[in-house]
Amino acid sequence: MPDPQDTPFVAGLFHVAIKTSDLAATLRFYKGVMGLADARRPDFGYPGAWLAVPLPGGQALMHIYAGGPALGPEGVAPRGTAAIDHVSLACRGYHGFIARFREAGLDWREFLVPGTSLWQLFVYDPSGVQLELTFEGSTEAGPPPDMSDGRRYVAGASFFDPATYPKLS
Repeated sequence: MPDPQDTPFVAGLFHVAIKTSDLAATLRFYKGVMGLADARRPDFGYPGAWLAVPLPGGQALMHIYAGGPALGPEGVAPRGTAAIDHVSLACRGYHGFIARFREAGLDWREFLVPGTSLWQLFVYDPSGVQLELTFEGSTEAGPPPDMSDGRRYVAGASFFDPATYPKLS
């Protein structure tokens, strides 16, 4: 009989790695707007950061790297999420995040997941990586997501514009 400890399974998300051409702006977004915290990062010989995503029972990491392996043949990091459509984060404080987005001058979209109590916000980081923030709506104060035209999230419809993305301070 096989040993149950030999049965392979996925235990959770360990980290997501994001390439950037502008490390400072990316860190201002993830630390200032998203509220992530620095985590200890080994010296890989190129710039970057590890940011902690607090989770009960442990923490997943957001790895940010610039220079070296982050750069393509043209010397800049690629934009957007390529084949990965978005990175999803479990969050609390729906209307607090909207206030942070407004304060930072960021555009965002909102969504109610059909047939569930899940509320979502969609926003882009400075490199064009789309984030989905997912909330348990039954525990959130205030009105539900705005599903009006222009504010409602539409899958596959990008609203990222690098030319108008705000300079985060």
